[in-house]
Amino acid sequence: MDDFLWRALAAGLALAVVAGPLGSFVVWRRMAYFGDALAHSALLGIALGFLLGIRLHFGILAVCAVLAVLLVVLRSRQRLASDTVLGILAHSALSLGLVAIAFMEGLRVDLMGYLFGDILAVSDHDLYWIFGGGALVVAGLAAIWRPLLAVTIHEEMARVEGVRVIPIQLAFMGLMALVIALAMQVVGILLVTSLLIIPAATARAFARTPEQMAVLASVTGCLAVALGLGGSLRWDLPTGPAIVVAAAALFAAVTVLRPRWGGASPRS
Repeated sequence: MDDFLWRALAAGLALAVVAGPLGSFVVWRRMAYFGDALAHSALLGIALGFLLGIRLHFGILAVCAVLAVLLVVLRSRQRLASDTVLGILAHSALSLGLVAIAFMEGLRVDLMGYLFGDILAVSDHDLYWIFGGGALVVAGLAAIWRPLLAVTIHEEMARVEGVRVIPIQLAFMGLMALVIALAMQVVGILLVTSLLIIPAATARAFARTPEQMAVLASVTGCLAVALGLGGSLRWDLPTGPAIVVAAAALFAAVTVLRPRWGGASPRS
């Protein structure tokens, strides 16, 4: 295979390994909409990166961090439902990003590449970023795994037991923001949440413990990346969407073959 194919495969597999455990918590905590909100805000981060002349990943991280803090603050006031707050923040950030890019005269931006990914254009430098950031995510998730499980099972009980709930939640949101920044070039802004959710949902059919589900979610994600990349090369398909379609096909196959799920959950 050509070098660009090896780089694409390495980037996709690394992201799938990282996204599996994190996606398990997204499924358990029913935070899919929050993932979409962070992903949509990434376009504003891209505009910020171009405006300040910094690496786009740092712009995405900055905007996602601000969005996460805003969500925590607005939820604590309990004036609006969480999904309403997320809808406002997500679409406002997405629209602001589009408007900001439109105001940058002379700037040519491949919006399709950012929205749907361009994994075949991954460079060696991008690989360093993905592997380094992925290692940071894995280390961070390992550090907060037990308290995050406790918060997921019962937040008030975890608070009584001395778990610092808000810092744990902010740390988890920060890890999600980092994964979204990493995944931008692989599957794009609009599809990144699917790489978190679908493999984890598929793995839930077979796992009996949270740890098993995290590992199986990573394995399922890796399989989806391999199938999607292969299908993209075979039939000349857009690679990011092909990876998501492969993940969805695996989920559909599991649903048909295993209609009654046991399902690992930290609440069970």
